[in-house]
Amino acid sequence: MQIARSGSQASRKGPAEYFTGAVRVDPLFQANAPSRTAGAYVTFEPGARSAWHTHPLGQVLVVTAGSGRVQRWGDPVEQIQPGDVVWIPPGQKHWHGASPESQMTHMAIQEQLEGKTVDWMEKVSDEQYGAAAMGQGPSSAAPARSVPGAAGQPTPAQRLIGDVSPKLVELTDNVLFGDVWERPELSKRDRSLATVSALIAMNRPDQLRSHLVRARENGVTREELIEAITHLAFYAGWPSAMTAISVAKDVFQEK
Repeated sequence: MQIARSGSQASRKGPAEYFTGAVRVDPLFQANAPSRTAGAYVTFEPGARSAWHTHPLGQVLVVTAGSGRVQRWGDPVEQIQPGDVVWIPPGQKHWHGASPESQMTHMAIQEQLEGKTVDWMEKVSDEQYGAAAMGQGPSSAAPARSVPGAAGQPTPAQRLIGDVSPKLVELTDNVLFGDVWERPELSKRDRSLATVSALIAMNRPDQLRSHLVRARENGVTREELIEAITHLAFYAGWPSAMTAISVAKDVFQEK
């Protein structure tokens, strides 16, 4: 048994590349194998907030002081107060922080997946935060067209389609990846399994390649993908399974 005495763990500033405004992180506990769970207190000064981000295995926020806000991509902002508990599903793009007039402290608890607890994205702009502060909906907080992703990198649809059809890129990013893939009823991991299975059954090797990569990023293991292909050989046909395993072999070698 280990006891970390109050005040024995040094606080640190929230990195400027991941936060806007003054943020203090007070570590509570790190993941000790076989546990994968880590936790910290995070205090946001008025107006401070995180950047947009996701967690591979989700996150729990327990608000302990002040008044804050949390927003899922595409949804209106939600007010959070002391005693509120927020569950953010795996892969859900979101931000959280203080309200403009009050600081906010929450306990953040998340699990590691292959050593990673968070994937950071672009910062929440002043306009997005201002729209959220006024209670406006997602049309004010998120752009209506497809724009480059974090650090100016191409979006998933831009990588797949290029600039041949900007409208198809916009629909793919904003509707397919921005809405359907972000719905909380299924985790991204489960959506990947369903999508990969459908592409195997329909014998769509070109689309299967990118979705196998996406499945690995969403936490589906190599062994699970191979087993899915083997299983589908009896339902989708041997030729479809052989095509899929050939594509998977290339993807695994590239990975």
